[in-house]
Amino acid sequence: MDRAMADFYLVQVPGWTLKGDPDRIERDFRFPDFVQAQAFAMQVGNLCEAEGHHAEIRHGWGHCSVAFWTHKINGLHENDFVMAAKVNGMADAPYAPASVGTEPPPYVQEA
Repeated sequence: MDRAMADFYLVQVPGWTLKGDPDRIERDFRFPDFVQAQAFAMQVGNLCEAEGHHAEIRHGWGHCSVAFWTHKINGLHENDFVMAAKVNGMADAPYAPASVGTEPPPYVQEA
């Protein structure tokens, strides 16, 4: 994928940035503590495993960074942006059983 096409898809996944030439997209999520950052990293990891499209996930106290690229082509593919949109959906309204409620948690913040 060339830069123009990556820029076209990028506007559809707020918060993500292009890295490289472009060869990956990345977003950093902020949390008030380690436990919540780790829980989000696990949610992202579970999504990646279910979709068969794996991210690079780094987390520590108060942050979780997620990067996508298609390893097979060593660059970006439309599916990387699809996965970024799904991760955005988790950050904005993480899954919770209906009995728990529908309000998103207050801990997800932009970097």
